[in-house]
Parts: sequence; structure tokens; C-alpha cells
Amino acid sequence: MQSRSITLEEIDELFLKWNDHINASALFRQALKEEMRVRDIDPHEFRDLFKRAEEQGYEFEEVLEQTNRIDDLERLVEGSVASTRSTRTD
Repeated sequence: MQSRSITLEEIDELFLKWNDHINASALFRQALKEEMRVRDIDPHEFRDLFKRAEEQGYEFEEVLEQTNRIDDLERLVEGSVASTRSTRTD
């Protein structure tokens, strides 16, 4: 897992300091999941597709280079499965 920088406004930081029991990472992940839902992406399906790509030998950077939306990831995974089946039947 890679950490990313985010910009906090002073008011955000103040709120988090006052409420240090709040898990800011969890809030961020929750916001991302909500954005996925807005874009009609099931977070569990997304995780499953990415895991399948990894199991097929794709590195994160390869997935990033070859896809830019979930439909691309789905095609990448399904295409890899189809090409494996094709190779086995030859």
C-alpha cells in the first residue's frame, strides 16, 4: 500500500486535532467508496477484479498503464483468462 499526500485546510486540521479519535484514513476510504458508488462501481467487485489481475501476474504499474476505468480492468482480466484458455486448447 502506498501513502499519498492530501491537502488539509487549517480548519480540517483543527477539527481533526479536536477529535483525535477520528480515523482520517478511514474517512478518506469512506469518501472514495462513496465516489465509486456515484460512478456505479461496486467497491467489492473492483477489489476482486484488481486481485484477479494481480493473480494473473499483473503488477500495479502495469494495471495503471493499461487501464483508466473499471471497464478496462474488466477487459484486461477477462482477456487474460480468454488468452490462457486459448493457449491451453492449442
